[in-house]
Amino acid sequence: MNDTVHIPVLLAEVIEALQPFDGQVIVDGTFGGGGYSRALLRRARCTVYGIDRDPDAIERGKEFVREFPGRLRLINGPFGAMQELLAGHDVDAVDAIVLDLGVSSFQLEVPERGFSFQNDGPLDMRMGASGISAEGIVNTFSEQALAGILYAYGEEDRANAVARAIVAARTKAPITRTLELASICAKAIGRYANGIHPATRTFQALRIYVNDELGELTRALAAAERLLKPGGRLAVVSFHSLEDRIVKQFLAERSGKVSNVSRHMPVAPVKDPTASFQLEVKRAVSPGKAELARNPRSRSAKLRSAVRTEAPAIPYDAIKAGVLPEVRA
Repeated sequence: MNDTVHIPVLLAEVIEALQPFDGQVIVDGTFGGGGYSRALLRRARCTVYGIDRDPDAIERGKEFVREFPGRLRLINGPFGAMQELLAGHDVDAVDAIVLDLGVSSFQLEVPERGFSFQNDGPLDMRMGASGISAEGIVNTFSEQALAGILYAYGEEDRANAVARAIVAARTKAPITRTLELASICAKAIGRYANGIHPATRTFQALRIYVNDELGELTRALAAAERLLKPGGRLAVVSFHSLEDRIVKQFLAERSGKVSNVSRHMPVAPVKDPTASFQLEVKRAVSPGKAELARNPRSRSAKLRSAVRTEAPAIPYDAIKAGVLPEVRA
């Protein structure tokens, strides 16, 4: 396996946004391949808590624990529960948090995990070790529910056609393999004009739903607001519009801005004029030409960052804010 594939996206920009220094406590909420954690630990004599719900990521991270004895501590669990996970380590406030959203290269490259439509494997897609799998969804959910998931989480314009094809195929035999589902998508959709594989959005939607990725993100943002000390820094790297919309909306609201980034409903101004975050960089940061040439997977990445103020945290309801779709199974 080529290790260069696992170089984290926008690494230099993330380190600049977090500005780590000696003695800090930093959370890498999506440890993954450990790239951000390692860079932070090399930049300053800080302590990093690496959180990941994928047991494989925690196992891989043990080599970094040996490289930075006493300064890297790994926690297996969802980053949306970071406050509770850190409390188990007697940590109730931190200096910086970084979140690198979406699926990792490690997960995509292991066919047995079922994330990729390019290699045959079991139709799983679970980042953790529990919960319903993609196979369970495509074989038991109603056609209406499947179409809702594909449209809401994959932004699939042909959601009804794909859902109808899935239901028709499973009446003959259960759908259990990734390439089998990819073939169903291809027959239902054909080829996109821009060259995107016809299964791309279906696999994205199922993965996001299986792992409740958008719900985890909103819980993580709210937890970050509670955990960060005044002056603490938050950096979030997203890879598609659904993620970025949530991050943009949250930071706009918490910085005292009025933003209507949701397609579904307007966002009310924050009643308390005291903002809990300050935006030093107003717009998202994207990869430069050199990084795009080195790592084509970075092309959709966006970094948003903010600095915590002294204002108290405010309860956050992502559904009421209009950034989380309501999809009924």
